[in-house]
Amino acid sequence: MSDLRHECGLAAIYHLPAADTSPLCPGQDQEQASRLMPRMLLDIQNRGQLSAGMTAWHPHRSQLLATYKDVGSVSEVFRMSHRGKYESLMEQHAGRAAIGHVRYATCGAEDRGYAQPLERPHIQKRKWFAFGFNGQLANYPELRAEILATDDAHLARDNDTEVILHAIGRELSGTADPSPADLLAAIAHRFDGAWNLAILDACGRLIVARDPLGIRPLEYARLGPLVAACSESVALLNLGFPAESIRSLEPGTALVVEGDQLRIERFAEAPTRARCFFEWVYFANVASTMDERSVYLSRKRLGEELAELETVPVDRDTVVVPVPDTSKAAADAMAYRLAIPSVEGLIRNRYTGRTFIDGAAGRRQKAETKYTPLREVLEGKRVFLVEDSIVRSTTMRVLLGRMRSLGRAREIHVRVACPPIVAPCFYGIDMSTIDELFAPEFLAGGPLTEEAQARMAARLGADSLRYLPVESVARSIGFAADELCQACLTGRYPTPAGERLYQIALAQSESGQRPARTYEPATP
Repeated sequence: MSDLRHECGLAAIYHLPAADTSPLCPGQDQEQASRLMPRMLLDIQNRGQLSAGMTAWHPHRSQLLATYKDVGSVSEVFRMSHRGKYESLMEQHAGRAAIGHVRYATCGAEDRGYAQPLERPHIQKRKWFAFGFNGQLANYPELRAEILATDDAHLARDNDTEVILHAIGRELSGTADPSPADLLAAIAHRFDGAWNLAILDACGRLIVARDPLGIRPLEYARLGPLVAACSESVALLNLGFPAESIRSLEPGTALVVEGDQLRIERFAEAPTRARCFFEWVYFANVASTMDERSVYLSRKRLGEELAELETVPVDRDTVVVPVPDTSKAAADAMAYRLAIPSVEGLIRNRYTGRTFIDGAAGRRQKAETKYTPLREVLEGKRVFLVEDSIVRSTTMRVLLGRMRSLGRAREIHVRVACPPIVAPCFYGIDMSTIDELFAPEFLAGGPLTEEAQARMAARLGADSLRYLPVESVARSIGFAADELCQACLTGRYPTPAGERLYQIALAQSESGQRPARTYEPATP
């Protein structure tokens, strides 16, 4: 799945007014809490490497909210390899509260103007705010058209983040100051999709909200005067919060810090859940726990499920090889169950860049240098190659060719710790059309069969291919199937706008149209 974009990542930190300093930042006053933000963003760098940024609040600075962001990794943006420049940035953006963001682009250009947080200055402090957003609004086209319906309206950015900026601004535009719950309830009524938000205003009020379906994860913790929230628990754990203090924010609720008070407020009823299963299968850090479900243990159980289905005979020359890095837990578990070695037959070059950023040709070129097969490990072996998923197949085809030509593997049997991806995602993952996906051509809307998997194996250049059935996902993560969003596996979407976009995607695929995104005008 190295040719698939992640979503974004959110983080927030707040030092409550207190005479004592936090045990997590000893020797520093409360106005230096923002220094912890780059550390948090580094731990969720897996969720976005296109841009990074933060907004800090300092009540004794003329620039109450100070935003810094740019294109690049966290280390690049915050100049972490240059001590003097890093210290200067931290001094300029000191504050007792901060929100942060790392981004990949599911829509919108790849430049600094699209980096987050976005800030909306205003002469009134309560209307001056910054926010970061993780997810994607499936009804973005309708919301955008609604804003542009009047002649004097204009949107500077081609993405749903600016739509959210205007939605929040509209709710704050009246003379009354809406409560956080009222503000979120108003926008929740209009939004369809995944939308975790972190909002910080010039009054020092912090709001961290999770959408009513809970599509994307959001964790929080408190230790003494320090409060933090993040897309993944690993960032809180590495910051020093005890594991027992880390909680998942419930869907339809918000963490609110106002003055010296921390509270959890419900802003929308959440009778159903639609957690993205991909968080456990691929996106999240293997050290994270989300909604009380361990990422590592989920992947381990997926590997055990693969082992239960295995029919290819094993001998002393049979090995399991994970595609680094997210497949390792599944591969190790599969190997243990089959009583054969799990070996590092592929070495990942971590400095080649991301394989999906330059289109199909660029992905292929970078895939050729991303993994180095080890001939000493692979030569003459029957290999079970374990991958977390196959989306577009560019990387897999190149990889198999290199394992045969350079690694001299005797047989390669691809085992996928996930069912086939057959439908687009409209909730924050960069796969918006059917024709870009590998599996639909072979399944043609039908069930997963041995014959279909044999044809896929031939296309990839593998000796055999096996996916997990859909039922394995819920079993491995530990949720009921109806508590997970598995739309890209089943074509059944948890929101009305998602279902509408899928019907458009099907029509575009059948007519041979090739839009960049399903909600854009298609061209022959």
